[in-house]
Amino acid sequence: MGDIRRRGVIALGVTGLVAPLALAFTAAPAQAASCTTRTGPYQKQVEKFLGRPVDGKQSAADCTAIRAFQNKHGITPAIGYAGPVTWGVMDLMNRQKAVGNKPNKDGKCPVNKGRIACVNLTLQLSWIQDGGKLVYGPVPVRTGRDGYETRTGLKKIYWRDIDHVSTIYDVPMPYSQFFDGGQAFHSVGLSMWNPPGSHGCVNMTTKDAKKYWSLLKTGDDVFVYGRKPGT
Repeated sequence: MGDIRRRGVIALGVTGLVAPLALAFTAAPAQAASCTTRTGPYQKQVEKFLGRPVDGKQSAADCTAIRAFQNKHGITPAIGYAGPVTWGVMDLMNRQKAVGNKPNKDGKCPVNKGRIACVNLTLQLSWIQDGGKLVYGPVPVRTGRDGYETRTGLKKIYWRDIDHVSTIYDVPMPYSQFFDGGQAFHSVGLSMWNPPGSHGCVNMTTKDAKKYWSLLKTGDDVFVYGRKPGT
């Protein structure tokens, strides 16, 4: 965000950035952790999610499968323990899948605004609709963590920068589309289920961020609602 002062359009207190802290969740040391023999409180649920035999008892094969999932999504410590964080991610995935192609079934994202980007913080999903017609999505997103929540309400995209770089964290923010102070849609090289979340931005995969870039323009509406789990 090196030209913020010149443009004078983005608040200095940027909250929507991926900090080194977030990147640390995928660091190599987590993958070197020992595999636990302990049975977790969500053992049966995790076993079922992973297609393992559901006996509620930790096995070496269970641990290997759980740890692979944890490493893939940056869950630490990656020791194969079926704890609340791991199950929380899996449960969210299940709830996202259950939405299908009707993300606005509850009617909470306005259908009288024409083209609008919707963000459901509770389900960590986003989509683009035009009236009652689904244009793109829903896709999983990664929003603000506790203390850096993505702000709710009706907003507008006011600035776009395809090759944006944060001057606070020196972190690339490709395909940035700003809609509220320093909060923007942009791509990241992290799993969308990587805890605990962003510093306020709506993180997306590169594929989805590119599609949002092609479908949205300055002045388009954005509606954010709900509450991210854990905030």
